[in-house]
Amino acid sequence: MLNHLKSKYSGVMICSLIAVVAATLANRYNAPVMLFALLLGLAMHFLYESDKHQEGIEFCSKSLLRIAVGLLGVRIALSDIVSLGFTAPLIVISSMGLTIGFGILLARVLGLSKSFGVLTGGAVAVCGVSAAAAISTVLPKKDFEEQYFALTVIGITTLSTLAMITYPIITTLFDLPDNLAGVFIGGSIHDVAQVVGAGYSISPEAGDIATYIKLLRVALLLPIVMIIFVSFKNRSATEESLPLTAKLTSFIPGFLIGFFILAVLNNLGLIPELLVQLFQVLSNWLLVIAIVAIGLKTSLKQIASVGWRPVFLLTAETVFFAGLILAGILILL
Repeated sequence: MLNHLKSKYSGVMICSLIAVVAATLANRYNAPVMLFALLLGLAMHFLYESDKHQEGIEFCSKSLLRIAVGLLGVRIALSDIVSLGFTAPLIVISSMGLTIGFGILLARVLGLSKSFGVLTGGAVAVCGVSAAAAISTVLPKKDFEEQYFALTVIGITTLSTLAMITYPIITTLFDLPDNLAGVFIGGSIHDVAQVVGAGYSISPEAGDIATYIKLLRVALLLPIVMIIFVSFKNRSATEESLPLTAKLTSFIPGFLIGFFILAVLNNLGLIPELLVQLFQVLSNWLLVIAIVAIGLKTSLKQIASVGWRPVFLLTAETVFFAGLILAGILILL
């Protein structure tokens, strides 16, 4: 156990120190701490290339992120959820389905496989890398290649990072109020960390609503993967012999359960105010550390080596999805 913790020590310390620097700079220049955390992480990617630090950085970008998002449940007020009504979730859910269909169609037009269209469309529509990992387990192996998953992870991480920076600007250009800005951010950005970073860089209200909308998308991961599994008829006998639950169990996000449990308990007044404040502070710091780690993991060299068609597909899906969400907000809300 002690050796296991030691293996993560250097990476966690690096992420934590950069997070402190990011918070200091943000306070000094009155700017979003999430943005400084991301940019500093990107600038120091060379640290991730050392085997000594990788395990700790991976731990920060995944485990600490999930803990941080789970703790955000104490920030969600029932009044915020009720104020959204049914229209916003319906806009997001319908846009998710259309984006997956768009990905399949465009992949075929570009000469890429249907599997890659499903993989990228699902990753964009649901929850980024986590969705890609889950979907990849149920795609037919004769159609699916490991390089597809690698390309998707690189592309999704990059586009989600860019979205975290640019989407708050879009909400300003369209003069969206904080609640609708939260719907747009939570409905359109791929990964949880970037949703949280972008949302809270606008305002606490936008961040809370963005997190709620994003977790609605995450909650749909299981049924979407099940639909994909059933849709691909030509699977090998080995794959068919595996129970569906065995394929999916490891991808059901536990932090989602924690998030809603804390939200319910807090709205029922069962969590002391002092503990609520402690959870909020802890969550904020863990989020900054996680975003530093995501920046450290992003390699510009790897991105440059990817062919243009997969990049175009992912970019087109991202723009299509964000456009649908924004159009729905402007027309229906």
